[in-house]
Amino acid sequence: MAILIKRFYKKQSFKSEHHLRFLRVLSRALANGYPFISALETMMWDKNLNQAASIMMKALKSGETVDKAFDKAGFHPSITSYLFFANKSGELTSSIKKGLQLYEKRLQYTQKLYHVSRYPLLLFLLFTGLLIVIKQIVLPTFSDLFQNGSTASTSVNFSIIMIDLFIQLFFTLLLLTLFTAFLFQRFNKKISIETLVAIYRSIPIYRKLISMYHSFLFATHLSTLLKTGISMKEVLSILSKQTKHPVLAHYCTVINSGLLQGVHISSMITELSLLQPQFAAIFQKNSDVITLEKDLTVYADLLIERFHHQMMKLISMIHPIFFIVIGAFIIFIYVTLMWPMFELIQSL
Repeated sequence: MAILIKRFYKKQSFKSEHHLRFLRVLSRALANGYPFISALETMMWDKNLNQAASIMMKALKSGETVDKAFDKAGFHPSITSYLFFANKSGELTSSIKKGLQLYEKRLQYTQKLYHVSRYPLLLFLLFTGLLIVIKQIVLPTFSDLFQNGSTASTSVNFSIIMIDLFIQLFFTLLLLTLFTAFLFQRFNKKISIETLVAIYRSIPIYRKLISMYHSFLFATHLSTLLKTGISMKEVLSILSKQTKHPVLAHYCTVINSGLLQGVHISSMITELSLLQPQFAAIFQKNSDVITLEKDLTVYADLLIERFHHQMMKLISMIHPIFFIVIGAFIIFIYVTLMWPMFELIQSL
């Protein structure tokens, strides 16, 4: 299993690194004044970037938008969602730069998580295998050695039952997690938004992270579109039509409906559970669009920094948690092997 995880990670990492390099080169070319098509043409000189550049060139020449071109080249939705709004705002260079920054952080979390968890996961699997060996070979030998009905024999039987329970619990949780992930991946687009929000809210730690993430998306896209001079209702209408972030689209539809009924936007935001409470305070404070746009930009920067801090904190907790579990395994194995011996000595 560990080898399969390692191979999968290397394959994904190889693809992600190429996409990251592609964005860096494209961002530099656009910053130096290259038109988008010309920038793609220069990138076709690099054999590692040629395929993605060719796919995008073909898509653009056939009339596709920039975000659709990136989609066809296999880029992550966190990048293409920025480019969807670039079509509306005209801020293509800054949108690619923001998408690049977010994608870099995403890869950083993935790489950190892999490096932190690979050795504890390997040890966890080894100790699980060791428990199976003890249960199948060592403890039955002890059971045959000790006389039936003795205290030592009872301890051995208890240890076998406990190991059976642990192994069954471990594989049940593993299969349940994989099955749930498979179902969610396959049918998440068919789940209603209300159900999806309820699922997010039911997971304590994930609820906090997804709330910060959606608040960041809302703030950054809202500020980008407000900068173009279009009205708040038009901005919300544009956000409600994007498909990369369905919860955000749903929230924008709800807010827009409330605005048509005369409800203040801050009142509606407080009722949306996957947006941060501070979000409403920004709209209560500001009535001027220019000030609101600046405050939203600053707030988005603060949110992404807080999100980064929380993610790194959670990832750093993996080591101690795994080692506590492994330490408990060692104690359990020691007690399992030695307790029957102590019971036998006391019975003599």
